[in-house]
Amino acid sequence: MPGTEKARKAAKKFAPPEKKGAKPGVAARPAPAARPVEVRNGGGHAKEQPDARGKYVYCIIQASEPLRFGPLGIGAEPAEVHTVNYRDIAAVVSDTPIEVHDPTRENVLAHERVNETVMRKHTVIPMSFGTVFKTRDDIVELLRSAYEAFHDVLDKMQDKLEFGLKVLWDRDVMVREIENQDEDVRRLKQEISAQKGSTYFARMQYGRLVDAALQAHSEKYVAEIFAALRDVAVASRANKPIGDKMIMNAAFLVSRDKEQAFDQRVKEIGARFDKLTFKYTGPWPPYNFVNIRLKLERAKEK
Repeated sequence: MPGTEKARKAAKKFAPPEKKGAKPGVAARPAPAARPVEVRNGGGHAKEQPDARGKYVYCIIQASEPLRFGPLGIGAEPAEVHTVNYRDIAAVVSDTPIEVHDPTRENVLAHERVNETVMRKHTVIPMSFGTVFKTRDDIVELLRSAYEAFHDVLDKMQDKLEFGLKVLWDRDVMVREIENQDEDVRRLKQEISAQKGSTYFARMQYGRLVDAALQAHSEKYVAEIFAALRDVAVASRANKPIGDKMIMNAAFLVSRDKEQAFDQRVKEIGARFDKLTFKYTGPWPPYNFVNIRLKLERAKEK
């Protein structure tokens, strides 16, 4: 497809962008402008205690019975991933040393691998990278005290997935198109090229006109893309573009039963806007659509 890069992971065919002990009273709700909270026992970085073993938490799911997901977790030898259950919700965890986990490529990929595996059959509340609790009892207390909040978010995120869409353009190509379309810009370009007299003010005016035209073109493209995806997505979030080439950096919350329809719509948009490059990724846990804030009780030194 013109202007599209293949970037969907795990057998997703089409591509045009690119890819954590609590008191009662916590707040947890879906929100379109939030990242998953980082939750640590004691509210900060755990002390490095190489001989001590804790629990690394990847996500929260609905589950009434203990589950095992196999050797997928963080560690030089992938740790066994299982659940710690409370009533009908559970934390997906693996045993780990109580230490600060560096966000190396291997560690981050292991964290994502667990979430991606679990979300195939479960709705997940993703926890941020590096979430470690000292004991199983600490996790049970978290689930108990935040039970209503977790349950509310799980209900609202039921059978929903996140997809990422980044849209880029070649700025030089767009500037040439503007020069061809806009008579004032074309005249100023010719004046500057001919070096007739002082070109300082012509250059200043040319720059202002080009920047304004680029901004208008960018806003028009982004508005049309969001509008075209509105009826196949539950919600969307516009994040800040990265770099000069990116004009759109968005996340979309999509129902599982609309996944193919969303894929097809992105494909159609990519074919229509052949001057743009689309980078499309997913499915992911709903990182951009879950906002969880937990008040953690500082662990007592043992």
